[in-house]
Amino acid sequence: MRRNGASRQDAPQGGHLLVAEELVKSHRVNGAAVKAVRGIDLVVETGEFVAVTGPSGAGKSTLLHLLGGLQRPDSGRILLGGRRVDQLSEARWAALRRRRVGIVFQFFNLVSTLTVADNVELPGLLAGRPGRDVRSERAGLLDELGLTGKEDSTPSDLSGGQQQRVALARALINRPNLLLADEPTGSLDSRGTREVLGLLSRCHQRGQTIVLVTHDAGVASAADRVVSLFDGRVADDVRFPDPPTRPGAVSAVVRLTG
Repeated sequence: MRRNGASRQDAPQGGHLLVAEELVKSHRVNGAAVKAVRGIDLVVETGEFVAVTGPSGAGKSTLLHLLGGLQRPDSGRILLGGRRVDQLSEARWAALRRRRVGIVFQFFNLVSTLTVADNVELPGLLAGRPGRDVRSERAGLLDELGLTGKEDSTPSDLSGGQQQRVALARALINRPNLLLADEPTGSLDSRGTREVLGLLSRCHQRGQTIVLVTHDAGVASAADRVVSLFDGRVADDVRFPDPPTRPGAVSAVVRLTG
């Protein structure tokens, strides 16, 4: 196994899509500041599938939220496509997420009063794309995800796995450069987990860059790189050759994360 720690640099080079340098983030707990992320460096190449794993409280979700602009770091910087983004305003981050960064959450975050079609189309329409183009893209995504015929359903009509597939379609509607997934299988049964993991793997095979947070070694083994966090720091950063087909991938990740 080869260590792949992020190198410090003034700007991304080559295929670097995402660069995080010395990220620090604290939360207030009972009136005291507790560091959730403690100086993390991370470089993600275009087309990589990176799983971020570690025990509860290791800082996994906080890191993902920092990378997606949902939280602002106390210090450090984030570059996306060579552009510094950690200092952007909320409005500019929102525009960036609509166009370049898709986010999938554990509990779906679908709008309960909207139909499946409306949930998926919403980011495209908010981005100012023509309605005809958005509808065409939505139809293609739902067909690929096995949700044709569910367009007029509401989230409450769907299973957990179906809701997560709708959330994935919504995140992909604008063909983002980067897909961030925060425990996307954490609330699913085994069948739903297989469905969503298969979809993420297909996205990766088409060249989608993915950073996925998970506590599940089986889910992490589908990635081609596993970054293990402990106490807000990178404890290990390992790249696997062709992990979806390599025998023993799950046991290797268990050893890494355990």
